[in-house]
Amino acid sequence: MNKTPWWASESFWRKVAVWITGGMLVILIFLTFDTVKKITAGSSRVPAYSVINKRIYYRFNPERGFMEPVIGDDAPLFGKMLSEEEAEKLVSLGKMTIQAKNCMNCHTLLGNGAYYAPDLTKAWLDQGWGAESVRENMMVSFLMDPKTNGRGYGTMRRMPNLGITEEEAHGIVAFLKWMSSIDTNGFPNNFKTIPQEGDQ
Repeated sequence: MNKTPWWASESFWRKVAVWITGGMLVILIFLTFDTVKKITAGSSRVPAYSVINKRIYYRFNPERGFMEPVIGDDAPLFGKMLSEEEAEKLVSLGKMTIQAKNCMNCHTLLGNGAYYAPDLTKAWLDQGWGAESVRENMMVSFLMDPKTNGRGYGTMRRMPNLGITEEEAHGIVAFLKWMSSIDTNGFPNNFKTIPQEGDQ
């Protein structure tokens, strides 16, 4: 009777599977904590919420080979400097409103969502707003009344009126400004930014 070699036995491969699964679990836990540290607001790639008090623009980085966000001088949102707590509250309101209105049914945020409507990852820097000096008010007006203030750029696609209040619109604009400051390694690719005033 032939004896099964140790390396072909069922018990050996059962032990190998257990050890590999345990090892992968340890690696997964390590990567999870490492990732959370890197994506938390206030880290090197994800600025603190109070960044909405600063000017955010894009500049090409030749070493990395793509555009990256740059934090400039003071440029308080809606003309008011906010503390870190106030900024977090406003950005959180915007995030919660975007979730409550189910914006990702049509839009993409940081690579998640749908592709029916424009990607919102860098919407704050989008050239469609015309100029930096009028952008905030244009965004609020559009969010509150997209039928009157929307542009389809040659398509029949239009954003529906979601009943967004002025307070919610301010929160959404704050969230979009904060999100534009996140270093996304050049995503979305080939993004065309708003004409930038200074800091060139």
